[in-house]
Amino acid sequence: MRWLALALLALAPLLAWPAEAARVVSLNLCADDFLLLLAPEQAVGVSRLAADPTLSVVAAAARAVPAVRADAEDVLNRHPDLVLAGPFGAQTTLALLERRGLSVERLPLARDFAAIRAVTRQAAAALGVPERGEALLARMQARLDAVAPRPGPRAVFLQPRGYVAGPGTLADAVLHAAGLTNAGVGGTPGLEWLATHPPDLLVVEDAPRFPSLATDLLRHPALAGIPRLEVAPALLACGGPWTARAVTALAR
Repeated sequence: MRWLALALLALAPLLAWPAEAARVVSLNLCADDFLLLLAPEQAVGVSRLAADPTLSVVAAAARAVPAVRADAEDVLNRHPDLVLAGPFGAQTTLALLERRGLSVERLPLARDFAAIRAVTRQAAAALGVPERGEALLARMQARLDAVAPRPGPRAVFLQPRGYVAGPGTLADAVLHAAGLTNAGVGGTPGLEWLATHPPDLLVVEDAPRFPSLATDLLRHPALAGIPRLEVAPALLACGGPWTARAVTALAR
């Protein structure tokens, strides 16, 4: 029997028996997106934001996965092998989980397409599905390649509360990839600045189902004469391969 055991041990790398899928909990909206796109069969818990279609690109899939609170007790009750999280939020919980011996992978926020490639590969490697990560990136690149970027109209990406996307932001990367020139200066320059420096195009997120004071500026009469394009908020809430869909929408 000893010779049989040794033979099986030597052949193990060639047999490639399927390993039991890991159990993964995500505590961050961006991590939810990556988990449910890359390895939905491993998901045993996602954040409560994952099922919100205005913020999440995986809302439909998230409804089939239990929502988990960002506290150690709820996470430990899921018996995960891996916890996916972001660089901010729930850091005390993550530190406690690490002290309990759990593996925690913190995914950085991506602000351009080079960073999206890096974080996608990081997430795919952590989940043990690098080939799925490459497939997602290939589809992203195909979308980007279908757009011929060139210096185009001057555009301002106007967000709720009057924030304007400036250089070095994810929205800035999307505008450039779509062939638009970002005329935004960052910060909250105010309605007067927009009225006296009108861009050729306003880019805004889809009108929310429940308007609020935060979105009033988007509907101000002083901006009514500026052509605008809308983009789904979920495509820009987190940077990922799905963000290329925002480029396609703006490039039309």
